[in-house]
Amino acid sequence: MLKNAHFEFGMPDDVTLVRSAKEGDMAAFEELVNRHTDMILRVAMHITNSREDAEEAVQDAFLKAFQHLQRFEERARFSTWLTRIVINEALMKLRRRQRTRTVSIDNEAEEFRSLGDEIVDGRPNPEEIYRGTQLRLALHSGLTSLSDKYRVVFLMRDVEGFSTIDTAEMLELSVPSVKSRLVRARLKLRECLSPYFEHGKTGTSSSLALDQASDELRAS
Repeated sequence: MLKNAHFEFGMPDDVTLVRSAKEGDMAAFEELVNRHTDMILRVAMHITNSREDAEEAVQDAFLKAFQHLQRFEERARFSTWLTRIVINEALMKLRRRQRTRTVSIDNEAEEFRSLGDEIVDGRPNPEEIYRGTQLRLALHSGLTSLSDKYRVVFLMRDVEGFSTIDTAEMLELSVPSVKSRLVRARLKLRECLSPYFEHGKTGTSSSLALDQASDELRAS
């Protein structure tokens, strides 16, 4: 076990840590927590768009991972299994929050259209439109129009940069299903962005705008 161990040959891999944690080594599990917190917090943040909800989702995910660690059969990577748990936790928090919202989707869409007009009018330079908060807001608004199954695939593939195979494992989907959902998500988001980023208004296509928006969201 790893209790009070000094690692002379570098840090152990996740498999070693998981096996030690299964034997009751809390230091091993704490190392897993330290190793993966930043990644799964980022995933939860992208799903919930709320720091508080994301942090709670991460805490709940680690608690469930600890409680069910003996069931983890190591056929998948620990990071994949853990990410699957935090995705579920984040989606539950998002759905709970959405049920309590009083602002309708129509009102949000109207607010976004108004904001988009203000951005275009106030920032004639297209490069400014694609920068910072405004761009992330545009993509977030588009993401809210997607159902969970499309939004999460887009976030995993285009924002977090996971491979199609890893995304399929995390979401327990087939590779063709991930590809199909990703195509639909991209098309829907390009449609949402097109009123503000289409040729003739900003000098670029909605496809390029989506790529740039994903980069901004990834950097946030």
